[in-house]
Amino acid sequence: MKPKDIVKQPHLPVMPSEIINELREVTRGVSHFFDGTFGRGGHSMMVRDEFGDIKVTATDRDLDAVAFANSKFSDLIEQKKIRVIHSVFSNQEVLSEFQEPPVFDAGLLDLGVSSPQLDEAGRGFSFYNSGPLDMRMDQSQELTAADIVNTWDAQDLSDLFYQYGEIKFPNKVVRAIINDREEKPFVTTEDLSGLIERVDGWRKKSKHPATSYFLALRLMVNKELEVLKEALPEIIKMLKHEGRLLVLTFHSLEDRIVKQFMKGAPELGRMVYKKVIKPTEEELKINPRSRSAKLRVFERLID
Repeated sequence: MKPKDIVKQPHLPVMPSEIINELREVTRGVSHFFDGTFGRGGHSMMVRDEFGDIKVTATDRDLDAVAFANSKFSDLIEQKKIRVIHSVFSNQEVLSEFQEPPVFDAGLLDLGVSSPQLDEAGRGFSFYNSGPLDMRMDQSQELTAADIVNTWDAQDLSDLFYQYGEIKFPNKVVRAIINDREEKPFVTTEDLSGLIERVDGWRKKSKHPATSYFLALRLMVNKELEVLKEALPEIIKMLKHEGRLLVLTFHSLEDRIVKQFMKGAPELGRMVYKKVIKPTEEELKINPRSRSAKLRVFERLID
């Protein structure tokens, strides 16, 4: 798929039917819902539509998402039906408010990049839109993708692309980066994606050669894997007995962390299904961005 074929896609909640079905299985019902990645509120509003006038407490590290919520849902916020906190979902100072006693009947983490983040060139997440080489989910933090590309040494860059991008042989691209940045630093997404296209070439028609490199940079800029590991046990502690945490992942590194945690935390509860839940063919036709989504479910059990 070439850049000219990419068009902005509407922001659609991923796996809506599957999420609602899992929440219906919560024994006590859902009256207070935690959304760790509020985005544009798609999942939260879907849950409210299903379960009635319930309370939603949400976090989001993206300042644009919080500003959108404050504008779009101002009435519900004023009525204290929705609370959106500017915070990463692993922030212990925030989470501790809801742990003793636990207050939520269910929670959701949607670990994908939102459509607005992908489609807005100024955020620097997509190689299809020329914009600053940024990739910060929280615009108030300092580290950007450009900082990494322009300052890290060859070994650190190679390790990053190998471990986070799962790229077996990144050295050719890394050498080109080191060489080119001596003459001109990388400033835009197009600067970097163009180099990768030139050096690696299009090996698969449907996958841009920069895909895994951009993924690795995004994961590092936002410390996404570290945040996830820290957050999972703390979010579970906010759930009432038999409450459920649903986690949507979009690549293997995330899913591996979630699976290992859910299998290895019997003191907190149980993984509801051994197999992962995937989107239907019907959803893939409507929302292609859901193609790599995987849903796992954990049930909180308190002695």
